[in-house]
Amino acid sequence: MQLFYAPDIASNPILPEEESGHCTRVLRLTEGAEIELTDGKGAFYRVVITAAHPKHCAVNILETWNPAKPWNAYIHIAVAPTKNMDRMEWFAEKATEIGIDEITCLRCRFSERKEIKTARLEKILVSAMKQSQKAVLPKLNDMTDFRDFVKRPFDGQKFIAHCEEGEKPLLKDVYRPGSNALVLIGPEGDFSPEEIRWAEEQGFQPISLGKSRLRTETAALASCLTLHVLQ
Repeated sequence: MQLFYAPDIASNPILPEEESGHCTRVLRLTEGAEIELTDGKGAFYRVVITAAHPKHCAVNILETWNPAKPWNAYIHIAVAPTKNMDRMEWFAEKATEIGIDEITCLRCRFSERKEIKTARLEKILVSAMKQSQKAVLPKLNDMTDFRDFVKRPFDGQKFIAHCEEGEKPLLKDVYRPGSNALVLIGPEGDFSPEEIRWAEEQGFQPISLGKSRLRTETAALASCLTLHVLQ
């Protein structure tokens, strides 16, 4: 069954305009049809349509359930968006399909992209959540300065993946399964030496993702997948 998204369904049993239009205009569902939806906060709902309006489709909740999250930890990937936003959008989509809790867009010294518009990324996250039948919509943060970000507290293991020389264990060898994890992924020009030092001073452990030099979006997805495999 196709999954719909209604973030306020528990308090306001009306589908958002885009979902209402898809229900009534595209799928041509009418009163009495049953659908499933999620609030993006961990819950699924089985509802029946009571008023098939193309802009505000009203429903009645028949059943609610809160399945256990498919992964055990809180996964947060902070990544510097590439100049080509298609790559960032690809990462956001695939990470959501795999399972991620939070994405932060980093503004670094060597970032080619200093600003982003999150509206399109939000839509991609919602679509990927529905397609993969998940009940958790990742939190998406606006562009954040690197130095400000690394000072923020995080209850879990903190890692920074960079290309500088030095001893760097593989992420798979230092991650403790089940622990919350935050991974920093730099821009195409990598983190600056100063940024690496700032992160290390704030408790971030340098790590490697393997012998290959990965694109930014590939490294971010590889980190997410590695954490999942080790759960």
